[in-house]
Amino acid sequence: MELNLQPQGQTAGDLVKDITEADFMAEVVDASMKTPIIVDFWAPWCGPCKQLGPALEKVVTAAKGAVKMVKVNVDQAQAIAGQLRIQSIPTVYAFWQGQPVDGFQGALPESELKAFVDRVVQAAGGDAGGGLDDALAAAEEMLEQGAAADAVEVFAAVLEEDPVNAKAYGGMVRAHIATGDLDTAEAVLNGAPVEISKAPELEAAHAQIELAKQAAQAGPVAELTAQVEAEPDNLQARFDLAKAKYAHGDSEGAVTELLEVFRRDREWNDGAAKAQLFTIFEALKPNDPVVLNGRRKLSSMIFA
Repeated sequence: MELNLQPQGQTAGDLVKDITEADFMAEVVDASMKTPIIVDFWAPWCGPCKQLGPALEKVVTAAKGAVKMVKVNVDQAQAIAGQLRIQSIPTVYAFWQGQPVDGFQGALPESELKAFVDRVVQAAGGDAGGGLDDALAAAEEMLEQGAAADAVEVFAAVLEEDPVNAKAYGGMVRAHIATGDLDTAEAVLNGAPVEISKAPELEAAHAQIELAKQAAQAGPVAELTAQVEAEPDNLQARFDLAKAKYAHGDSEGAVTELLEVFRRDREWNDGAAKAQLFTIFEALKPNDPVVLNGRRKLSSMIFA
């Protein structure tokens, strides 16, 4: 799926434009007070310029509005070129808050161009990821609304832009879980780059897969509830009821049952209740009231 990840109201044409000498003050000096402006000084007869220009445009566009670029033909802007002491082309300057803050001469490979743009964005206190956060938010909204297949495509598009985005990996795992495709969810998790394998989003995704596997084996809530009511000391039945409740979307009820198992016998089944609680806590958002209340109650039992 190809996505337009530009900020709302922002088009690729707004990010790269040709300007004249008369436009320089408004389009570079003034404009750089809000957004870093990269200026590509070139000429139609310059061979390296024809290589650099498109490559630099590609990298600037990929920054999703965190930086903008203007192209200045030095043959038509000799006064500006003289003021900036441009002696050869292509020459590139980055302006921030009215002043040149970085630059280079000659054609560079794309990897070095990306590093240059990243430096400029960071110098301005920005994030070269730009619109990716908007795309992630949109994917999360799709997932909440039940459009898991659409969310998978958006998360995949984000990963094309940023292959080590832990939020996108975690989101894709959750989206596949929502479609019931646990095998693919696990494959996505196992395929995450090693440098983000311990990220909270990936740890949460692992817990969610484990809980989803349990849900496939969970028994009926009504029957287990009746069994627990008839046999309050049957900790296995209470533990199974907790898994069934979580499988049916009642995370608070699941935590309540597990806390009761822990209260009655914290060492039961090699501490299974505590381990299951931590799995649920990892799977939910850290600020979820179920997590906050559950951790507080568990701590009070442990340190009582």
